[in-house]
Amino acid sequence: MILRDAVHSDLDALLEIHNAAIRTSTAIWTDDEVPRGEREEWFGAQTAAGNPILVADDDGTVAGYATYAQWRAKVGYRHTVEDSVYVAEGYQGRGLGRALLVELVARARAAGHHVMLADIEAGNAASVRLHESLGFAPVGRLPEVGTKFGRWLDLTILALPLGGTRAG
Repeated sequence: MILRDAVHSDLDALLEIHNAAIRTSTAIWTDDEVPRGEREEWFGAQTAAGNPILVADDDGTVAGYATYAQWRAKVGYRHTVEDSVYVAEGYQGRGLGRALLVELVARARAAGHHVMLADIEAGNAASVRLHESLGFAPVGRLPEVGTKFGRWLDLTILALPLGGTRAG
């Protein structure tokens, strides 16, 4: 297994992992799978913004991916990023999420970002544990702010100071 930057030819695999998370989990709070065109726009926007898209490559198979993006669109949030980490079915529990997140944090630090946030559905104990094991600390819980699969969802927010960029 190697970690590498995603290339455009990975797009179909990234799309499948993303849509599988929509279909089967509360990691992404929508019921509607996204079309390839939306993922193409996302890929282009991430690339143009200089945000990494990392993939875990298992002998040519994309087994997972991770990326970050500016947490909110307003300029005052420009030094804060939010991570996204997804591992394909059949590859979970092998340490890929950890490896991807470790590299993603390193990339965010190298880029000079100040804080990385993780917005996680509160019931996703594995993701919360992963983030906490890498130094993320819970900073808030928003009760019943989302819904999926016919139930209300709480959002847990974790933060990791990266030590980058001074305010300004």
